[in-house]
Amino acid sequence: MAFVFPPEAPVAVPVVGTDDQFAVRRVYCVGRNYAAHAREMGFDPDREPPFFFCKPADAIVPVAYGETLELDYPAQTQNYHYEAELVAVIGKGGSDIPLEQALEHVWGYAAGLDMTRRDLQMKMREMGRPWEIGKAFDRSAPLGPIHPASAVGHFENGGVWLTVNGATRQKSDVSHLIWSVAETVADLSKFFRLEAGDVIYTGTPEGVGAVSRGDLMTVGVERLGELSVRVI
Repeated sequence: MAFVFPPEAPVAVPVVGTDDQFAVRRVYCVGRNYAAHAREMGFDPDREPPFFFCKPADAIVPVAYGETLELDYPAQTQNYHYEAELVAVIGKGGSDIPLEQALEHVWGYAAGLDMTRRDLQMKMREMGRPWEIGKAFDRSAPLGPIHPASAVGHFENGGVWLTVNGATRQKSDVSHLIWSVAETVADLSKFFRLEAGDVIYTGTPEGVGAVSRGDLMTVGVERLGELSVRVI
């Protein structure tokens, strides 16, 4: 079979402690999955079913430990926000996954950033239109190396934090997720068949805010280490 244009290689994220790479298939994100963040965005949180949005796989930008990723300030925004997140990666496919089996499908975890053009997201929300231009733009999903769950376990708790130029902006714990990792996987699999290579950004805690050119962000998740990203 001949392609009109040869397909690009998949985005690949290193696996900690190995030479292996995790090829990204799809990127799913959970909206407003920490109660305090929901409140700061103007919503009264409760346990209504979670909602999801997507980013393209090539929005992922691998971030290596010990290095600082340089991230261009994106076009068409004046309000560029960080969102620190625990990210779960899928290693076993399935649909309608039972809750008690959901974590069997999670192969590993990483620390990540869901970068957002907040002014565009809010404009689209007010107009009742999709969020893509606010969420799914180029290089909007920096992601750290993946830790196999066999090495770090699963996350019912664990700190999540972000600093900007050394000042703490976000600080919470995975135990404050409205929908746990297992619940998120089970619910998401009702709507999409999950496959190995899928990446799930599980939501961000309160404290989201804007960054400017020159700002240095450090994002961390307990047991997964810290990543450094500078806006240029």
